[in-house]
Amino acid sequence: MYTLLYNIVLILFTIALKSVNTSGHRDFFKKPPFKDFYGKLDANIRVGDAGEPLILTDLIKNGDIIWAKGKAKVTDFLPEVSSYAGYFRVDETYNSNLFFWFFPSQNDPANDPVILWLQGGPGATSMFGLFQEHGPFEFNEKGELGLRNTSWNLQHSVIYIDQPAGTGWSFTNKGYAQNQTKVGDDLYSALVQFFTLFDEYQSNPFIITGESYAGKYIPAIAHAIDKYNPSASVRINLQGLAIGNGLTDPKYQVKYADYLYKHGLVDLNTKNNLEKTENQIIDYILQEKYHLASNSINFDLNDIGVACGLDIYNYLTLVSDDRAQEYMEQLFQREDLRKAIHVGNTEFDDKNVYSNLSNDIPVSQAHLVADLLSKYRVLIYNGQLDIIVAYPMTIDYLQNLKFDASEVYAKTLRQIWQTKFSEEDVIAGYVKTAGNLTEIMVRNAGHMVPTNQPHFALEMINKFARNKAIVNN
Repeated sequence: MYTLLYNIVLILFTIALKSVNTSGHRDFFKKPPFKDFYGKLDANIRVGDAGEPLILTDLIKNGDIIWAKGKAKVTDFLPEVSSYAGYFRVDETYNSNLFFWFFPSQNDPANDPVILWLQGGPGATSMFGLFQEHGPFEFNEKGELGLRNTSWNLQHSVIYIDQPAGTGWSFTNKGYAQNQTKVGDDLYSALVQFFTLFDEYQSNPFIITGESYAGKYIPAIAHAIDKYNPSASVRINLQGLAIGNGLTDPKYQVKYADYLYKHGLVDLNTKNNLEKTENQIIDYILQEKYHLASNSINFDLNDIGVACGLDIYNYLTLVSDDRAQEYMEQLFQREDLRKAIHVGNTEFDDKNVYSNLSNDIPVSQAHLVADLLSKYRVLIYNGQLDIIVAYPMTIDYLQNLKFDASEVYAKTLRQIWQTKFSEEDVIAGYVKTAGNLTEIMVRNAGHMVPTNQPHFALEMINKFARNKAIVNN
């Protein structure tokens, strides 16, 4: 996952550890090699004739829609699933191009909702969502690709986009986003091109989804759509937003000390020292000294581990399983895959996205969420076992969010979400609804809810995308 969020937690642990008597706490900390949650994919080994990147923008501008759609068709790659891939140019000055991979619904593409999926980071490829969470493909234990039986594509058309420019397969000549306005405008440009190319989907319900740092991206692109739609020749039928374990309002969501202490992951002395560090970061945010807030979390964390050696993205897991990432690296280096999805020998992940958005990291997007709630449905869901964007901190931000149903939200009791799994009734989580806001805690899931609880995630998105209640009264 995301460099940003991993760094926040680890720096707090590190400073706290240095501030106490280490003889009493040494056993709490391991020193495994540093790695992002999603990791850095080594996918840039040059292959043979992989072709050239397919940039569709000029064809779309010239009205060559049929020709463009034909060129974007993905062939010779698991033909059981229909898909299209290529690039949309979103900034002429810097030649910024966003990569997309689109899967029409396997059910009823003429009527099923269209979902946009965005990974976080900043700088994480949405291919993680495709191959490790809810795309039509998944790896088996031998690294072989097969079809996923809990894919969101079974009943939705799904677009995976690598963004901001420079992320994953997307590329730019130094046109990196440095704020969420740029993120939103570039994504909006890509979506207008998408719905021009695939105009048969313009009237379908459109849902923006994503996780972690996409808690900032999603409000940004939704705001851009809401801003430009009234006068646009291509109107986007935005119906809702779904944010999973999302970082949206950092001043409330970096308060880890109390949460960790009450889960027994740190002792009282460490808790107190963590709080000192958190308060300093929050003070910088409130003073809008964003560069200082960002600098506070930019430490070399290569040799730092988390207390007890736990996975901070799922605290019931000791270590993360990297096999899927290794399989993705091997796949992305293959000539046939690169040719099939029309990326050619494009460099994968130029590693400049995070640094260019560093000063944006502490900036809240809660005001956009509050405004959007007056017009669109918003789903905020969290895995129960996540530390990096923990459920209690998300609730803290929501309780302080000033939106049109905030008083109702404060008074409403959450409901038990029960569902059928393996022929048994199970509790999938807990749901609270107020106005356009639906808030869910998903049981026994960590940071990547669709990975840990794919059946629950599928039921959740199926209902939300169709404006059905998660819990039937």
